[in-house]
Amino acid sequence: MEWETVIGLEIHAQLATRSKIFSGASTAFGAAPNTQACAVDLGLPGVLPVLNREVVRMAAKFGLAINATVAERSVFARKNYFYPDLPKGYQISQYELPVVANGHIDIELEDGAGNMVGKRIGVTRAHLEEDAGKSLHEDFHGMTGIDLNRAGTPLLEIVSEPDMRSAKEAVAYMKRIHELVRYIEICDGNMQEGSFRCDANVSVRPKGQEKFGTRAEIKNINSFRFVEKAIDYEVERQIALIESGGKVVQETRLYDPDRDETRSMRAKEEANDYRYFPDPDLLPLVIEPSFIEAVRATLPELPEAKRRRFVSEYELSPYDAGFLTASRELADYYEAVVKAVGAEPKLCANWVMGDLSANLNRDGKEIGDSPVSSAMLAGMIKRITDNTISGKIAKEVFEAMWNGEGDADAVIDKKGLKQITDSGAIEKIIDDILAANPDNVAAYRSGKDKLFGFFVGQAMKATQGKANPQQLNELLKKKLSG
Repeated sequence: MEWETVIGLEIHAQLATRSKIFSGASTAFGAAPNTQACAVDLGLPGVLPVLNREVVRMAAKFGLAINATVAERSVFARKNYFYPDLPKGYQISQYELPVVANGHIDIELEDGAGNMVGKRIGVTRAHLEEDAGKSLHEDFHGMTGIDLNRAGTPLLEIVSEPDMRSAKEAVAYMKRIHELVRYIEICDGNMQEGSFRCDANVSVRPKGQEKFGTRAEIKNINSFRFVEKAIDYEVERQIALIESGGKVVQETRLYDPDRDETRSMRAKEEANDYRYFPDPDLLPLVIEPSFIEAVRATLPELPEAKRRRFVSEYELSPYDAGFLTASRELADYYEAVVKAVGAEPKLCANWVMGDLSANLNRDGKEIGDSPVSSAMLAGMIKRITDNTISGKIAKEVFEAMWNGEGDADAVIDKKGLKQITDSGAIEKIIDDILAANPDNVAAYRSGKDKLFGFFVGQAMKATQGKANPQQLNELLKKKLSG
């Protein structure tokens, strides 16, 4: 039997506010345990939550960015459950009336023949809620520690439609959301710190069947690679279970990356298990149309629009445009280089995608921490285009700039790297090489064309790589054909 996979993702994006969703406590990461949880976060008697206005602005910004409806009226609800890291016994969330509804995200994947195929994934809703604390199981000798610093941190839970049909589609969708929340600056997207994580709802059904199969929810996956591996494992597990005569149970499962498997945590709760009801301490959230329009005015150029502009304005390939717009900071860096050079957008793209990105990856740096600024890279590229240095010499110049030896002009002067463009000087070097290698000259002229590379190599060696490659090739061909 042929099976079809059905996947929906619930992504939790931690909003980049300085204080929590209902209190003034700090959201800074890395503080000593239980030093950033105030009386409001813990729900102690006599305290009342007060909604953080910045949280509402960020939620509205996301809704507008995915072409969703931003509700003019939404309601906070209490989601009741008992867990040690939830001292109130309930989580303040949104249920029937979320702040954002009915949006979409477009993804692209290869079709197997090398063509990129687009697909639209529906976003059912995005609702605001507070995070719970964190249970710590290490170093407590069989006991569990509780750190409540994260309690009350604002989250935007982004719930997709069950529109994805493979783990690769799920990863592509998750990456698009990750890219977007960073572009619009509502989440830092730091998966190692838990700022961006997801739950995956996975089921299988016979190909052609409309009714969904029984789903399992895989909780708290915090990397793109683990999302793909967890879904692939779960799909294989469910198919094997059904084909052996068993039934998939609706449950919550955990992905273990060390064993590359999912395993059961608990039976999957239904909405009525949480006993949702409107929070009596919080009035309905009413958002004025003027507030929504003010937020709309702050939206930056979004990733997809930027990709299209890079293709049309800079005549880049879709691949290059996608690479350069993967983050807002990288796109801004690239455009600053092009503007400073004044031309050569493809050459600028090659350097940003090549040596710059390779060095950033090697040293574990973000683009904002690059030792080579956009102005420095542009200055070096200008020296390539005006024939001061060759592309090969430029690599040496770039490494020197990366190591803090100054800008391109300073490095070129200090190391004497200016390329030789004097035709007379290059001709003399070529004449000396041809005179020293008569047998190779005769062999080349008798048809052994591959020897051309030998002569180029000898000339470059003689000039320490400083001869202008185009001039050298033209003069060498002329001399060898004479």
